[in-house]
Amino acid sequence: MARVSVSQIKAMKQQGEKIAMLTAYDYSTAKIIDETGIPLILVGDSLGMVVLGYDSTIPVTIEEMLHHTKAVTRGAKRAIVIGDMPFMTYHVSVEQALTNAARFIQEGGAQAVKLEGGVTVADKVRRIVACGIPVMGHIGLTPQSINQLGGHKIQGKTPQAAAAMLEDAKALDEAGVFAIVLETVPAPLASLITHKVSVPTIGIGAGAGCDGQVQVVNDILGSFSDFVPKHAKQYARLADITLTAVSDYFNEVKSGTFPTEKQSFTMDESVLAELGN
Repeated sequence: MARVSVSQIKAMKQQGEKIAMLTAYDYSTAKIIDETGIPLILVGDSLGMVVLGYDSTIPVTIEEMLHHTKAVTRGAKRAIVIGDMPFMTYHVSVEQALTNAARFIQEGGAQAVKLEGGVTVADKVRRIVACGIPVMGHIGLTPQSINQLGGHKIQGKTPQAAAAMLEDAKALDEAGVFAIVLETVPAPLASLITHKVSVPTIGIGAGAGCDGQVQVVNDILGSFSDFVPKHAKQYARLADITLTAVSDYFNEVKSGTFPTEKQSFTMDESVLAELGN
């Protein structure tokens, strides 16, 4: 099956078809997600928290991102794999942004990259796109700016902030992004932005009026037990299932009931007899 193209993603907006996106950080998970037909897989820098145990996304390095992007691209053969460019890998200059974006494509095997920011990164987005690398934008709550934003707060609630966010969305649209993530944005504002830009909007905590939705896979599977974001829905509780399974294994090993003959291998007893002699 051919890989999904950015043109197809753009067409989904025009056709009124909702777009689903999920994160993935490893081969096995990416393979399962890909088999469902989900067209977009983001290797998010959220791996810093749900995989690496950091307090935020800020410590994540490009080497860590590339390591996980390679694993995901081995598992996903149909979906567009988007590499999330981490903190300070595209902020210094257009040249830095282009060089690091190229690494996600050449080394990581991704088909696109994602940058946080609007007007301030539009020049970098334009240059990356001009060089043939598809870019996804990300505005609203931008986790890499969490220290400046003062925490995980809803963005765009004041007239000034809402107007600035709309300008950010338009700047990204004009710079050539193929989609824009809207994170933790009031639903009415997200709907307005969705109607004002030509490319799909992908919401996370931004209401149903967006063209699509994205979630962290660990959140929907219930495998990340530190906290559950308000915008997430747990479709399973894998943390509980895993805890039970590991506890059962531990208890069986301690009691000597695992392994049984079913999990063991046999050999010719004559060979064993010779060793005994």
